[in-house]
Amino acid sequence: MTERIGLERLTGLIAFARVASLGSFAAASRSLGVSPSAVSKSVQRLEQHFGMRLFTRTTRALALTPEGRELHERALRLLNEAEEIEQAVVAARAEPAGVLKVTAALPIGVHILGPALPRFRARYPKVQVDLRLSDRYVDLVEEGVDIAIRVGDPGDSRLISRQLAPHRLCVFASPSYLAEHGEPMRPDDIRDHACVNFRYQSSGQAAKWPFQVGGRVLEITPNAGITIDVSDAVATALVAGGGLGLSATYIAAPYVARGELVPVLHEFAHDRFQLNAFWPESRRGNPNVKAFVGFLADVFPTPAPWDVLVAQAAGADKKKPRIRS
Repeated sequence: MTERIGLERLTGLIAFARVASLGSFAAASRSLGVSPSAVSKSVQRLEQHFGMRLFTRTTRALALTPEGRELHERALRLLNEAEEIEQAVVAARAEPAGVLKVTAALPIGVHILGPALPRFRARYPKVQVDLRLSDRYVDLVEEGVDIAIRVGDPGDSRLISRQLAPHRLCVFASPSYLAEHGEPMRPDDIRDHACVNFRYQSSGQAAKWPFQVGGRVLEITPNAGITIDVSDAVATALVAGGGLGLSATYIAAPYVARGELVPVLHEFAHDRFQLNAFWPESRRGNPNVKAFVGFLADVFPTPAPWDVLVAQAAGADKKKPRIRS
């Protein structure tokens, strides 16, 4: 008689597959919504059941053993089939309901999605939104996430995409800083100013500032006195008079509306990337995903309101007398 797999072993396979895909127990615990100790115990019980080590563990790294790599491939096939079964059942349900898992970069979630979610819930009260904000790249298929809002191209053929809005970058400064130091007229002028720059957490690289100059794109890495790896903190440093800084318009727009930041060199702004929505092919017929993608059209109208506000502020500023240091 064939032994039937138990619930505990299925739980162990899920925990093991997530740890193997994400590379750590902590990341797997966040993805599954349970404690790291629960994930670790599930994997340990699975190792005891099979009588083999699935991971080699050191203080700095976690790697699959040869047996673990083989089991990981088999577990992923099993979980993908289970996912397809779930999505087929969900697609048969016409009304959006249940949990919708969404991932986005922190500033997109804070400034755009977070304020919009109550409207989505009012429209679809049976849907519970689980919004996960992180600059970490999330594999939607392996981590069971329904939809992502990201900057740029995902480079994943398993995903469906839809453009939402330009990821418009512009230089900003506080009125007090410009009154004291003058306003740059050309991109090269930023070399004569104090600057606040952004550093990417994923790569550790400082941001290059792109400018559209005629038919070419000029990239400048400023000699920044302040470098920060969180974009919202860059904006607050600029408000405090830190100098010139590059910011996405959806982050800076509230400060511009309150008169705390002024767009400069706006006529040279370059839209290097797009904000896009991505979701797995397996979610194509999912009512929750369909509802959320439709809702995003309201959240990201064309033109985007934050881009309109900044452009209007830049136009109004051009009518003022120039202050030169």
